[in-house]
Amino acid sequence: MQQPEQIDPTLVDFAALAGWMDAAGLPGGSFEDVAQLTGGTQNVLVRFRRGGRDYVLRRGPRHLRPRINEVLMREARVLSALDGTDVPAPRVIAACPDEVLGGSVFYLMTPVEGFNASVELPERHAADPAVRHEMGLNAARALAALGAVDHVAVGLADFGRPEGFLERQVGRWMAELESYAALDGYPGPDIPGLGKVAGWLEANRPATWRPGVLHGDYHLANLMYSYDGPRVAAIVDWEMCTIGDPLLDLGWLLATWPRHGDASAALAGPLGAAGGLPGTDELVAAYAERADAVAGRDLASITWYAVLACFKLGIVLEGTHARAFAGKAPKETGDLLHSITLGLFRRAHAFIAAA
Repeated sequence: MQQPEQIDPTLVDFAALAGWMDAAGLPGGSFEDVAQLTGGTQNVLVRFRRGGRDYVLRRGPRHLRPRINEVLMREARVLSALDGTDVPAPRVIAACPDEVLGGSVFYLMTPVEGFNASVELPERHAADPAVRHEMGLNAARALAALGAVDHVAVGLADFGRPEGFLERQVGRWMAELESYAALDGYPGPDIPGLGKVAGWLEANRPATWRPGVLHGDYHLANLMYSYDGPRVAAIVDWEMCTIGDPLLDLGWLLATWPRHGDASAALAGPLGAAGGLPGTDELVAAYAERADAVAGRDLASITWYAVLACFKLGIVLEGTHARAFAGKAPKETGDLLHSITLGLFRRAHAFIAAA
């Protein structure tokens, strides 16, 4: 079988893919309308049509990261479990746990007809602030649909380690930050108020919570919106998914939510620049509309989750800053992400002050 010219054969061996699809009982025939998709992910996404059906193939990047194959199979398992729920997400058609594509596992999923509002904003959405306001509310509502999922009922009882999830967060991420000291040249974290934030989190941790499916990286860049309105077409990029406290996803949304005049608006791209978005209180209220998402969960503690999200994401981004000192990342990238880390900690202090 001839390789479609648009795709590097080291990424997708279409002859091997055809053989696997045939063995899986999927429709046969030639590959048509083949195109590599772009976006905010390091993983490879290839859309194609075969046997009258459309697919998107998701595999690891050209240079496979440690554990990426395990992560991809975890993604596929969660997305398969969400089939039959009303969570807007791609649906898995079939998953291949064998490393048949240059050492990478992969899965096939349904295409999403939508756009990433941090990259583009269609004319209808750009022209109407009411549409953009509803887009923001729908980000919270889509998250509430995920929070309503009973992870045990959908077969994910053994997917994560929810016991002690909140208790281990601060120590886990402080240890991550301390590990950066092993990188040559890194002088250590220059993050004002780091200890204060860590101490506040430990002192104010919610006493009770209800486990559920956690996306783990819930922000605007990981949402696809419908071209015909403000509906969330799909939540994407499930690499960080686990079983934990779903209110951390809501806190993550609040921590990264665009605010006029700061870096968060710039990072949200065209949607952040256009404005007209709801405030964070409105996001929490939109999430709370769904009773089965908030049952057994303490929305009165949402500030704690927003502070934890600022703390965790800031430490994650500081890792690239540290790697830049060691020559393992571009200096300009490290400097940019360090500035975002500082902004996240400023936001954490503002959340604490308002609590």
